[in-house]
Amino acid sequence: MEESLSLLEKIKRDFEVKEVDINTYSPLTLAFIGDSIYDLVIRTVIVEQGNRQPQSLHKKKSSIVKAQTQALFIEALTDELDEKEADIYRRGRNAKSYTSAKNASIGDYRKATGFEALMGYLYLTGKEDRMLSLIKRAIELTGTKIYGNKDQ
Repeated sequence: MEESLSLLEKIKRDFEVKEVDINTYSPLTLAFIGDSIYDLVIRTVIVEQGNRQPQSLHKKKSSIVKAQTQALFIEALTDELDEKEADIYRRGRNAKSYTSAKNASIGDYRKATGFEALMGYLYLTGKEDRMLSLIKRAIELTGTKIYGNKDQ
């Protein structure tokens, strides 16, 4: 029986990825991976609610992973972050990005980048439980509709 490894540990093992000091990553690198892992979490929750048409899945996912929703999430979570997490968020929010969201204000886009940097940091440091806890708490605090019937 294979030992219980996280997805990250399995990726590192199977692809022979070398250990890198997390402190050497730029906030935008953390946001790059954070965007993907957050998207994967939300997609998983939506898919696990039942089979739907791809258009319905995409519509539901898009309403939750957009910059405005991520900005709301991080605003709701601010008081729940520890010092290191708050620092990672601030670094991501303040990072100079040369792109912006098509349908978001600059403020929301920067907050979303900070949120994604935090998600990336938590994932890459093996703190998946904390990452999932924060996402779930943000959903609760903001009243975001992610659970429920296929028509939501």
